Amino acid sequence: MVDIENIKTITVVGAGTMGHEIAQVALMGGFNKVILHDLTEDILEVASIKITKNLKNLAEKGLLNPTYTNPNLIENLIKETDLKKAVSHADYVIEAIPEIMDLKQDLFKRLGVLSPEHTILATNTSTMSITGIATSSRKPEKVIGCHFFTPIVVLRLIEIIRGTETSDNTVNTTREVCNRFPAIQGKRFLPVLHKESPGFIVNRLMLSTSIYLQWLLDFSIENGIPLEEIDADADFIAEIGPFAKLDYLGLDVVYNTMKYFAEVLSPEFSPGKTLTRLVKQGNLGRKSGRGLFEWKQGKPIISKEKKAGLFNIELFMAIQLNEGCKLLEEGTVKGYKTIDDTIMAGMNIPGPFGPGKRNYNKWIGLLEDFVEDSDITYVKPCNLLKTGKFLQMRR
Repeated sequence: MVDIENIKTITVVGAGTMGHEIAQVALMGGFNKVILHDLTEDILEVASIKITKNLKNLAEKGLLNPTYTNPNLIENLIKETDLKKAVSHADYVIEAIPEIMDLKQDLFKRLGVLSPEHTILATNTSTMSITGIATSSRKPEKVIGCHFFTPIVVLRLIEIIRGTETSDNTVNTTREVCNRFPAIQGKRFLPVLHKESPGFIVNRLMLSTSIYLQWLLDFSIENGIPLEEIDADADFIAEIGPFAKLDYLGLDVVYNTMKYFAEVLSPEFSPGKTLTRLVKQGNLGRKSGRGLFEWKQGKPIISKEKKAGLFNIELFMAIQLNEGCKLLEEGTVKGYKTIDDTIMAGMNIPGPFGPGKRNYNKWIGLLEDFVEDSDITYVKPCNLLKTGKFLQMRR
């Protein structure tokens, strides 16, 4: 175990949804100072108000560490628009800016110059190469992926991803820092990826299904099928349906992620017509009040009374199983139990390997049929799935 008593000041760069939630759990973890940086005082003030409100709600529900009170916690938050001042005395920096590689590389170049030599630089990227982000940092051994899942104070998962030059000390320190961030649902689950993979574990599997969802989205729009009926098809799986989930995440985030996947995995991930149109219009989902659905008070305005009968949950799971087998083939993780546990911790839904062990022969047929119907070749069954040898790789 690494001693992190010297980690006293945490700086979060970016005060949007992810940034202010990271700052909140850092405050709740009892770190001496949490510095929140963004470009304007107005952005920081909005974030501070949200954090204060969230802490008050948690205190009223008895969910705050009794060692701290709400006023004590918020007093430890420092708002700063000057990046140099924000990081010059930081022990640990977490970046939470938009998913655009050029932006992240430019920021890490500046962080490498402005932060102390000992400072660890973590990126909250949800999909991108840690090595690629670290290239301009001047200290790639101190750069690591630290991928949170929103709502951060609720969900247990933080994926930890090492770049090619990330040191063991950086990994071990990050695990201990993340263990200090409380989660309402229980002890933090902190899988460490042995090697980089676009999208890591959760987003690699979830975004693999986006190929199917994009095809289904454009098909539904072209044929006048209400999207709420597609979400109603999946009502038995989770409270929020697949299209509402895209809105919840932010269509711009989904769009940028799919563009990245199109570059590093397959051109077939390129954003579809409907998604591209909505992003260009500024209809980004929950954050803008309108996307695939209208949103009010953080909830989509939809009715699930009627089902379309088009969403195929087994095909959805088969695509995830196939992608999980690809992660095993690549050596990103050693066993499929890690993949299933990670999906549960980050998404509150079962991973694909539990049912996949029983149904993989049937699911291979579903994948092959979908390839034939859609001309999308990326989801062809991989060798580990076709041979069933993944069954020998539980751990």
